[in-house]
Amino acid sequence: MPSRSPTTSLPTGDPMLESPPALLVLEDGTRWQGQAFGAPVTTAGEVVFNTSLTGYQEILSDPSYHGQLVTFTMPQIGNTGVTAEDLESDGVRAAALICRELSPVASSWRSEGDLDGWLRDAGVPGITGLDTRALVLHIRRQGAMRGALGSGDAANFETLLDTARALPEMTGRNLAREVTCAEPYTWTKADDWWRPGDPDALIGRGTYRVVAMDFGIKRNILRQLAARGCEVTVVPASTSAADILARQPDGVFLSNGPGDPAAVSDAIATVRDLAGRVPIFGICLGHQILALALGADTYKLKFGHRGGNHPVREEGTGRVEISAHNHGFAVDPDTLPAGATVTHVSLSDGCCEGIDAPAHRAFSVQYHPESSPGPHDSGHLFDRFAELMDTSRKAADAEA
Repeated sequence: MPSRSPTTSLPTGDPMLESPPALLVLEDGTRWQGQAFGAPVTTAGEVVFNTSLTGYQEILSDPSYHGQLVTFTMPQIGNTGVTAEDLESDGVRAAALICRELSPVASSWRSEGDLDGWLRDAGVPGITGLDTRALVLHIRRQGAMRGALGSGDAANFETLLDTARALPEMTGRNLAREVTCAEPYTWTKADDWWRPGDPDALIGRGTYRVVAMDFGIKRNILRQLAARGCEVTVVPASTSAADILARQPDGVFLSNGPGDPAAVSDAIATVRDLAGRVPIFGICLGHQILALALGADTYKLKFGHRGGNHPVREEGTGRVEISAHNHGFAVDPDTLPAGATVTHVSLSDGCCEGIDAPAHRAFSVQYHPESSPGPHDSGHLFDRFAELMDTSRKAADAEA
């Protein structure tokens, strides 16, 4: 365990008394007033909400939130500060943070700074002091919608309304190409020191060669794969099937990511070419891309599933797991082809949360078994991927 001194960031005064006013305007013309923090910039994006009680730093650094203004239902945000160890990417990926109350104190022995300063350094704005309960209820009734946020002189209703309405809708947007890696790279770090067991014991064994297609991949997914002895090579979203197969992988992983899955046409074509030739495991956007590659359709949810407390039922066993979610689109189960079945459903609204296509040696889930933040009920799915690769390798060796 690393040695650290406890860090408590105390305010020199009430920061909210010194901050300028901020205004959030939704495309339907509703306005939400508060006070600014973070970077003093204007931003726009799809306004969504997340019901997680903890993990604000992991959420804000998740590339799946690219292009979105994230509203937290947890009343107070920022009380444990920030630390580089909790990043799910190389920085803040959400377009803005919306909260009821920004904590005036950041107190944790792991903290390396406060949330306000972290956002300010990243050039990302926040708004606090508004009624997030009313905002979330509005989104649930009307659906997720575009919004614009400005502070100080930029907190002008007409200007922000025009900005929100001019923003392209999320449907039809290929955002994976905006967050994917520029070049392939190798990942070797397993679960961090606070996880149980000795994950580093598996590093270097190289039991399985995995190519991970990066549509906005989270670091904890890579840790989970590495902790199971995988040599993971992360490749850009536009990588062809031929280039992937040239690496002779034991399996291909399809990552999470932002935007409309149907718009990621090059990746859909790649996965279609890979299906049946190598074991495939997809999460979130990767789940949707796998379904599209098999011939199914996707659709946009009214306000999506985002949070660390969503119940999902495994259809084969009836087992219920509490899971982490972050998706605004879903797979239409009625359009799945013969041979592909629904394996998991949401107990909240019946949404398809997992599929299996045994003939293609492929399976996927809509939710996030890697959590971060969230419960660890579904971590066994990474074991299932390792078992699928092992079975496929033994079958190939038997035929050789």
